[in-house]
Amino acid sequence: MSLDATVERRFDARRLLHSPLALPLIGLIVVSVLMGFASDNFFSVSNIFNVLRQVSIVAILAVGMTFVILTGGIDLSVGAVMALAGTIAAGLMVNFGMPGWVGLLAGLGVGVVLGVFNGFMVAWGRMPAIIVTLATMGIARGLGLIYSGGYPISGIPSWISWFGVGRIGIVPVPVIAMVIVYAVAWVLLQRTAFGRHVYAIGGNELAAKLSGVKTQRVKLAVYAISGVTAAIAALILTGRLMSGQPNAGVGFELDAIAAVVLGGTAIAGGRGLILGTLIGAILLGILNNGLNLMGINPYMQDVIKGLIILLAIYIGREWR
Repeated sequence: MSLDATVERRFDARRLLHSPLALPLIGLIVVSVLMGFASDNFFSVSNIFNVLRQVSIVAILAVGMTFVILTGGIDLSVGAVMALAGTIAAGLMVNFGMPGWVGLLAGLGVGVVLGVFNGFMVAWGRMPAIIVTLATMGIARGLGLIYSGGYPISGIPSWISWFGVGRIGIVPVPVIAMVIVYAVAWVLLQRTAFGRHVYAIGGNELAAKLSGVKTQRVKLAVYAISGVTAAIAALILTGRLMSGQPNAGVGFELDAIAAVVLGGTAIAGGRGLILGTLIGAILLGILNNGLNLMGINPYMQDVIKGLIILLAIYIGREWR
């Protein structure tokens, strides 16, 4: 092998190691191997699909969260928006006799409206994203409880369950939906001007604005995307539970943020890959599944996951 080829290979290896995907992939491999040693059933096909099905909702929420965080923002309302979208959809089907497809479209509409509201208040209202979305979280949660009277709304059409527990071949429908959402997000971020503008705003919003980027419109769009992904997650959860749950999604926003951060996206924005978010979400799912198979106390599981997230953030900072 020539000297030039050797140098080129070393350069490629170093570039790969400093990729945003490097650390999440290493973490995923290490945790998977450890869980495989701890449980004989971990690498079974049924358990792998079970992990992917369980993680699909948080993974889809994390897609919208990735767009928001890449611009330097945050969305604490996704769990409550998901709950409200599912509750509204179920209520229209059960209480008002609307066709299932009308209820589902209404649920998607709820996600879009609340996402646009968040984006408008952040972009044009110039309010801190953490405050706006915290307020929206309270509003959405309260509206869901008022609408449902605080109780789950059951009795929705049986075919809705296909979105939550159905399969195409051996692959669960939620997993297919997750793959489709990530594929669309990858195209938006990596193959469009919109994606470049998202990264530019997170890297330096003033410079992006001076270079002609419509920063307010882009911010509005990313929060709208976050609302849409919350509504898609609501559709899957509603199909899984066969009811609209006003109390669903509590803490899911934190899991979504954790998936984004574990996936290598900088919390300050401007750096990260959507595939890293998918890896981070799967890593969280593997941790949950593996700790359950090992019989670890649920309260201790939260402690372990919290420590792992802190360690990942610290290592990521030193790595880069």
